[in-house]
Amino acid sequence: MWKASLRNVLAHRLRLLLSGLAVVLGVAFVAGSLIFTSTISAAFDKLFDEISADVTVSRATAFDSNVPGQQNGATTVPRNLVDTIAAVPGVEKAEGEITVEGVRVVGSDGKLVGVGGAPGLAINYPEEGSDETVTLLRGRVPSNGDEVVLDSVSADKGGLEIDDRVRLLTPGPEIEATIVGIFKFGDTGNLGGATLTGFTEQRAHEILGSDDYTEIAVDAASGQNLDALRDEIQKVIPSEYIARTKSEQADENASDVKEALSFLNIFLLIFAFIAVFVGSFIILNTFTMLVAQRTRELALLRALGASRRQVTQSVMTEAAVVGVVGSTLGLLSGLGIASLLRWLFEKIGIELGSQGLVIQASTVLTAYVVGIAVTMIAAYFPARRAAKVPPVAAMSDHVAMPERSLRVRALIGVILFSIGVLVLGLGLAGVGDQPAALVGVGAFGVLVGVTVISPILSMPFVRALGAPYPRLWGTIGRMSVANALRNPRRTAATASALMIGLALIGTFGVMAASINASVGKVVDQSLRAQFILLDESYTPFSPQIAERARETDGVKSVTQMRMTAVEIQDKTKSIAAINADSIGDAFALDFSDGDTGGLADRGVLIDDNVAEDNGWKVGDTIGVTWLNGTQMDLRVGGIYERNDMLGGYLVSLDTAAEGGTRPVDFFAFINTDDGADLQAVRERLDEGLGNNPAVELKDQEEYTDSVRAQVNQLLGLIYGMLALAVIIAVLGIINTLALSVTERTREIGLLRAIGMSRRQLRRMIRLESVVMAIFGAILGLIVGIGFGISLQQTLADEGISELRVPGVQLIVFLVVAGLVGVLAAVWPARRAAKLDILKAIATH
Repeated sequence: MWKASLRNVLAHRLRLLLSGLAVVLGVAFVAGSLIFTSTISAAFDKLFDEISADVTVSRATAFDSNVPGQQNGATTVPRNLVDTIAAVPGVEKAEGEITVEGVRVVGSDGKLVGVGGAPGLAINYPEEGSDETVTLLRGRVPSNGDEVVLDSVSADKGGLEIDDRVRLLTPGPEIEATIVGIFKFGDTGNLGGATLTGFTEQRAHEILGSDDYTEIAVDAASGQNLDALRDEIQKVIPSEYIARTKSEQADENASDVKEALSFLNIFLLIFAFIAVFVGSFIILNTFTMLVAQRTRELALLRALGASRRQVTQSVMTEAAVVGVVGSTLGLLSGLGIASLLRWLFEKIGIELGSQGLVIQASTVLTAYVVGIAVTMIAAYFPARRAAKVPPVAAMSDHVAMPERSLRVRALIGVILFSIGVLVLGLGLAGVGDQPAALVGVGAFGVLVGVTVISPILSMPFVRALGAPYPRLWGTIGRMSVANALRNPRRTAATASALMIGLALIGTFGVMAASINASVGKVVDQSLRAQFILLDESYTPFSPQIAERARETDGVKSVTQMRMTAVEIQDKTKSIAAINADSIGDAFALDFSDGDTGGLADRGVLIDDNVAEDNGWKVGDTIGVTWLNGTQMDLRVGGIYERNDMLGGYLVSLDTAAEGGTRPVDFFAFINTDDGADLQAVRERLDEGLGNNPAVELKDQEEYTDSVRAQVNQLLGLIYGMLALAVIIAVLGIINTLALSVTERTREIGLLRAIGMSRRQLRRMIRLESVVMAIFGAILGLIVGIGFGISLQQTLADEGISELRVPGVQLIVFLVVAGLVGVLAAVWPARRAAKLDILKAIATH
């Protein structure tokens, strides 16, 4: 039986090709995602290992938070600890190091150097010129505050050379300095898109705003055990400071990167799962049709003594071969996808240096498990049906596979659909802590249920869609509809692959349209300021920009907003700090109790949702811990109606400063004098910015459009990822039609013999393909719109309050699905038209 199975694979290799290709594409996406994230992880592990000292002493933040501009500098190490640590036996050298986030380089073209969102870092450059972290390539080290050295990658990208004057945007005043040296960071110069500038120690202290260090780097004496040295250092420093070995510090530095990588990996693997899931329908359809076409052959094997188990094993062996070959090719193709992802990242400035692609054993194992398991599971049910062919069927000229009634399938589908609707309803009702997760689980159950009952749905759908066919194309149209109705299971399985892709497209389309509509409403109802200053990459900027705006003629008030995090009742919460005297100018706030005066004297304003969830009222005290460990009691000074521009917690700038929040702004909201000429004020504000390439001035409409552009950009990325699922669905339609042509060879020959032209035959197959594609698209869009509406309703209290269904966009997708049907039919239709009539008639 093993030999017979392998011979069958070779005999039907062309028929199995498209199924194998579906496995290849799905596995390639899985493997490529895993290889790429492993490569990034290895690159950053190497990077952080290079820059970490033998032992590093720092003061950790009180809790984990990723607020840009606040982590670095929130905690410092006193300079007197340097001598204390240097005196520990086994320490060869201890040096204070300063790293400041938010120092950004302006290139010779007046644009920022580096990747949007990647940090701009400044350090106190070592006086000796080179150490384990940096190597001076040319020039000299800075000798005063007017000089700077620049990393080689940033210098090349910015078109900057030694002796050039360079603009540097810092958390404080803007600096202009002379480049006196170019250095390489680590072994490769790779900074992952960030920029690095080096200053004298005094200048670095000024930029940091402290005479202390951000950490102390310790070089161990030769042969010294690092774990033992760490323990000895920990004994002589206060308990709020922590000593870490080289590997421990590298892991700590890499933790944020790995958290982001985990998100990226999950994001990519979700779409890989979708591709694999869609591909399983092609495999199921292929083996179902192949088994049906080989019914007499399988019956003959049974007549010759093969048991049911052997027949099942024979078909499963064929599936295993397809899975192994597809997984192998998919794994190799995954290298190409990982290389493509790496190229895309390098195009946006995130370079991985000399790091080669990393293929872990777990990646190889996952690729084969996914490819083989999906193929075997999809082929199992056709294999079971193959085993039920009776031996006596070998003596019949016309043998059909035993078909099950659709009643059992309908019952299972209705049960799954009902469970999905029930769970979805619980999510919509707000049951549990994560109602959105319930909506997602319920939506998946509905999708599976619809997929199971799709053969039953296909009959009325296809009849309705094909109703115009006879009037437009006569007998050819009628026959194409009849062919689509001939096998509802096959039609449904073919259409289901496209249905899943269009369901997801419909869901994200509704969500994106709703978010865009909600953004406009939030800005219109919440914001009173005429202009907004912000960094497009949401990097905090110097408060001096707001001060210059405040001094501009025609400006009534400037309301600065700073973002940080606090810990309340052991939970991390985002909190905004804002000017207490002008908050009413910038925002529309409706108070149910208290007012903006409640920000004074360590007051905090909270929205009504926060108050209700915690049972707080005006006058209550909330204990908070700031990033630097400062503990403070905040008094509730007011409760306001939810405002999505502000969040749930508001404190004054003074209170935030007491908690150690760095004075860097995320936004500055500008109100003009009554009756002022807005265009004239804007021109003066632009002049005050001084061609700052980081900070932009926007009015309300421009700000709304920029947020919508980001939503649309994300939507475009998601559509691009879903394109793979649609491509696999197209392969499914091609595969089904090609196998259908093989199955109907004799029928096609007879049709040609009684007068059907090649053109009519091609048209019949095209119309059959179109009706299947549109059936899948309509079903998918209906389900997707339902999911999108459900998700929007669940998130209405989170700011997505407006429901929008992008009708024109969805109609375009429906038209594209029809075109997909036409294109998918090209090769099967041409193949059918080329069949020799006499040979086709003689086929059994």
